[in-house]
Amino acid sequence: MPVEPPSRRAYDASGRRAVAACNRQAVLDACHELLLARGYQATTIRAVAERARVSAELVYKVFGSKQGLMKAVYDTVLAGDDEPVPVGQRPVIARIWATADPEEKVRAYAEFVTDLNVRLGGLAAVLAEADPEVAHVRAVTEDERLEGLRAFTAHLASEAALAGADAERAADGCWVLTSLPVFVQLTVARGWSAGAYRDWLARMLAAALLPPAVSSSTGGE
Repeated sequence: MPVEPPSRRAYDASGRRAVAACNRQAVLDACHELLLARGYQATTIRAVAERARVSAELVYKVFGSKQGLMKAVYDTVLAGDDEPVPVGQRPVIARIWATADPEEKVRAYAEFVTDLNVRLGGLAAVLAEADPEVAHVRAVTEDERLEGLRAFTAHLASEAALAGADAERAADGCWVLTSLPVFVQLTVARGWSAGAYRDWLARMLAAALLPPAVSSSTGGE
């Protein structure tokens, strides 16, 4: 009777995946640190690789280009981590969607936007100086931001909490109100605290989105 060969143990790739994830995070951290410390032009792929202690070839393999790396850094700072979960599918958005009171819903959204802008402020200023080299990255991120606001105004409309019937136009207005340049102008040029900006934004969003009887009770000095 023939003897069956010993079964081969299935290859365990978990170790390799862990190393890859560790290297990816090291590159993202190194790039973010260099951008804030030295600016866009000095943040070369080679400089990032040296700081992360990986090869430049690995950086290109994982991110494709410097622009691809910039987008990945932006997305990581935006979300707070490198998990492949869109911002719109994260628990913070689910909690906003689940809030029953429209006024509290808008307040929560204003707090969410404030947290994002606080995280993105320094990075966005660096990338703004890099135009037109990162123009595509900026265009994509602005499109994504607008899509998030469209989802929010459509959500308000679905709950009969939106003033007026034009959710698209409402999203456009909120896209301007929640923009990083407005945040920077108020918190840097005018010296507002993040809390003052959050309260102002809550009032502005309520005035733009909610029926007068609701928006008039939102915020206050």
